[in-house]
Amino acid sequence: MPDVEAPAAAPTRCGFVALIGEPNAGKSTLLNRMVGAKVSIVTHKVQTTRARIRGIAVEGPAQIVFVDTPGLFRPRRRLDRAMVAAAWGGAEDADVVALMIEAHRGLTEGVEEILRALEERARPAQTVILVINKIDRVRREKLLELAARMNERHPFAATFMISAEKGDGVADLRRWLAQRMPEGPWLYPEDQIADLPLRMIAAEITREKLTLRLHQELPYQLTVETESWEERKDGSVRIEQVIYVARDGHKGIVLGRKGETIKQIGAQAREELTRLLGRPAHLFLDVRARPSWMDEPERYQEMGLDFRDAGKS
Repeated sequence: MPDVEAPAAAPTRCGFVALIGEPNAGKSTLLNRMVGAKVSIVTHKVQTTRARIRGIAVEGPAQIVFVDTPGLFRPRRRLDRAMVAAAWGGAEDADVVALMIEAHRGLTEGVEEILRALEERARPAQTVILVINKIDRVRREKLLELAARMNERHPFAATFMISAEKGDGVADLRRWLAQRMPEGPWLYPEDQIADLPLRMIAAEITREKLTLRLHQELPYQLTVETESWEERKDGSVRIEQVIYVARDGHKGIVLGRKGETIKQIGAQAREELTRLLGRPAHLFLDVRARPSWMDEPERYQEMGLDFRDAGKS
């Protein structure tokens, strides 16, 4: 009998997808849903994503590297400018740009600004798609009207309607993206879900707990750094982190009465770290006032942001 050749395996694919949109559009929630694990901070507060966090998803022979950019908004402070520069940097480098909007808010003034900037910044051959999130908040006919209006405003390559929180429509979006990734070898090991060091993910987890627990503007005037990471003989890990605040008076807010606030934040972060690492995590938090932290290049480097971009008006 003649030899029968086995069907050729599908070629591997790998590419980058930038998630852009206004603050709180659901980009971090979608990233975590795509990856299947929490790699990006998720809160009800806006402007909480600072670094360009790469989450890595596998769909068949394709590896999709998602860039969860900070929400696009009008920058006021140095940190704001660095975040917006990081967002556009992630979009300009990506194979596919996914503009996320909220179904119930529609074509806002902020979305209009992003569309105008996209027309200036997007490469001629770059694929730009529309992702309408939070579809459970509006009626179907309103969704169709919004999709039509958005596509009149910009020639999107495709439109997806999803609920990142509930997972509706996410699998279809992931399959579509996988087919559009360029052929080539994978950039990351199969079991890797993010290209952030564990030290930085740990700091982000603690910052999320702080952001959820504290109110008003304080969360935007603090940062968390993992100062030491010690692998212990019993398989556990000892993590020491510093919470930097902008003023001495903020320390008391973070600590709380008799240290109750920081104790609760530490317990919540420790619990999540233990789940993430699959082994006991011993977390120790210290709060320090550092009035100039938002003007120090090393703080920006720690967050994966470019201090030089922050100086541009």
